[in-house]
Amino acid sequence: MEDQYEESIPKRRRKKKLRIGRVIFTLVLFCFIGAGLYAYFQYNAGKSMAKGNDIDPGPFQGDAVDPNYTSIENYLLLGVDDDGSGKSRTDTMMVLSWDNHAGTMKVISFMRDIYADIPGYKSYKLNTAYYLGKVQLAKDTITGMFGVPIHHYAIVDFDNFESIVDIAFPNGVEIDVKKEMSEKIGVTLTPGRKHLNGKELLGYARFRADSEGDFGRVGRQQQALSAMKKEAMKPGMILTVPKLAGALSEYIKTDLTSKDELAKAFKLIAKKGATMETMTVPIEGTYSFNSYSHAGSVIELDIEKNKKAIEKFLSIKLD
Repeated sequence: MEDQYEESIPKRRRKKKLRIGRVIFTLVLFCFIGAGLYAYFQYNAGKSMAKGNDIDPGPFQGDAVDPNYTSIENYLLLGVDDDGSGKSRTDTMMVLSWDNHAGTMKVISFMRDIYADIPGYKSYKLNTAYYLGKVQLAKDTITGMFGVPIHHYAIVDFDNFESIVDIAFPNGVEIDVKKEMSEKIGVTLTPGRKHLNGKELLGYARFRADSEGDFGRVGRQQQALSAMKKEAMKPGMILTVPKLAGALSEYIKTDLTSKDELAKAFKLIAKKGATMETMTVPIEGTYSFNSYSHAGSVIELDIEKNKKAIEKFLSIKLD
């Protein structure tokens, strides 16, 4: 009897262990299913909020990834503004270089008034390239002048930018406003550290009615981008990603698929320590102002000096 009693104990323990294992497995499975359903419904909710985007970027052919820099992807970021004619010019032109392995982001802002060699056309302001030939011509112009490879693009209309900020950051984006701003931006901003909503942040990024002109505006655009990146690194942001990705799939035109967008968004949020560096082209001491009857006031620059500065900034060899 004692032998039978002693042998029955381990059998009961094994059954208990099996039951605990099943419970844990079931809980994990439900968590995964719940997370998947949450992401799915939030994605569709974001998509339904963002109907009505009518940007037509035209066809796009990006550059192949350089085998010497396989971890680096460069994105052409364009902010467009319709002048009412049905055609848009790019008020914001940036190249974001993302190194997946190093966890770094580097942003180059190109001044819109750069006197640019536009393939197939006369030289005009750089922001005219998109007006003449959509995203491909804008890409070819920047790559042709500076040798920067561009693999992907993303375009947002300024009106849609306001909505994106409000969806992504319902409590606003923290910005240290240095001066009063109101002229031609649709809002009035007063000095001090503020949490700006979408309309206010767009106004802040577009303001140029001061002595700094477009150079000041580009600096504020970079500041706004850095502030948004900082907000995106906060822990609660991960819950907003599916809804935001759904909205972005409608608000932003890109060559990436919705699956790519969501995967890259999660990857970016996961890299909490990712740093962001910025530069502006032209760099100081390499440009002058001029005026042409067909193009208006422009910035003429020393292309080679700026190209070398870009090489140093990105730490890659340009063609």
